[in-house]
Amino acid sequence: MVKSTSNRTRRSYLQSTGAIVGAAGLAGCTLLGSDEGGDELTVVTTIPEEGAFASMAEEMTQGYELGVAHMEEELDREVKLETANDESDPSVVIEKLREMSSEADVIWGSFSSELVTAGSSVAEDEGIPFVAAYFAQEAPHRNEEYEWTYAAFPKSRDVARATQNLLETIPEEDRPSNVGIWEPNSDWGEEQSDYWEETLGDGGYDVVLREQFEYGASDFSTMISRSDEEDVEILLSVPTPPDGMTMVEQMEERDFAPEFVKFVRAADPTDWWNQLSESGEYVCMCPGWVPGMTGNGNEGMWDAYEEEYGLEDGSYIRTAVGGGYNVAQVTAQAIDAAGSTDPSEVQNALRSEEFETVIGTFSFEENGLPAEGELTAPTGQWIDGNQHTVFPETDDERASELEYPVPDWSER
Repeated sequence: MVKSTSNRTRRSYLQSTGAIVGAAGLAGCTLLGSDEGGDELTVVTTIPEEGAFASMAEEMTQGYELGVAHMEEELDREVKLETANDESDPSVVIEKLREMSSEADVIWGSFSSELVTAGSSVAEDEGIPFVAAYFAQEAPHRNEEYEWTYAAFPKSRDVARATQNLLETIPEEDRPSNVGIWEPNSDWGEEQSDYWEETLGDGGYDVVLREQFEYGASDFSTMISRSDEEDVEILLSVPTPPDGMTMVEQMEERDFAPEFVKFVRAADPTDWWNQLSESGEYVCMCPGWVPGMTGNGNEGMWDAYEEEYGLEDGSYIRTAVGGGYNVAQVTAQAIDAAGSTDPSEVQNALRSEEFETVIGTFSFEENGLPAEGELTAPTGQWIDGNQHTVFPETDDERASELEYPVPDWSER
């Protein structure tokens, strides 16, 4: 668990950078710097401080705070970050962003496809550049004719391709073949499951089970029993963090241990390890950024994080920090290329520039998707209480080889 060991408190940091913190916490916070580069730039966003995605709030906030400080340094201008609690509720996202949008030069997304697409609707209505991570679903880009929404994040197709590529690092004679997909009853659940089924099926894997569940379900016993009966070796799903934790607890109760488990989204937050401890070990995730990634500002982000928040010995930055920092990098590079905060100029820069961020180097298609094939979806795995990059291979000390197969429960 990340714990501050710095002598500087968070308040002293915000004061030293000129921040103004209002009664609403981060809402209205301004990280001040030199304003020689132009007028104040205002970024607005919502954070899921309550509800299903509350476990991501602290990490997202840290990434956005560090990103704003990075923007001020890169753009040499004052940047104001305004946030509001969206309660993990799409309708609240829309309500809060509408309240703040009149002051916004740029809007940043919340967490999860459901909340991000809600926020993008405000940006599209108001004609404000919207940059988001934590947003793998592709369909809204294709169906909604986005003009202002840009997803600086690997998409469902990238997640499926990375899953196959990671599995192929396992020696062929040891490689599992039977795939089970636990599909949440949602648009993104269906989309990601379709990509997994098609990509892995074409790759020679056997999809032996694909079964739906409802978000917030309390009993996964039937799905677990069916998976065991079908000899599922590779288990894939995109549950919420609470659902994913419940699944693992019930898998342990029923002594069901596939050889490979990938719970995209569910295994992202620190709470995964806090709640499950060793029971949550070996589970993989695909959160956009994982400790072990290198280049494009990763070293600077680590230095800034340790200076501001501190890290216990042996602890790593959590994944959502990198996703948020990457959003700020894209925003800074777009505004710098535009030479202006005029919405149309920033929009043109987002459409035409190549961006170098902690998650990779990429450009955007006109509909706001990362250009196909340019972003690798990095995969992490919980090992000894930290998330380590296991794909793609890097030379960073925080990266690791895939721990495979997942041991039986009796052997842990």
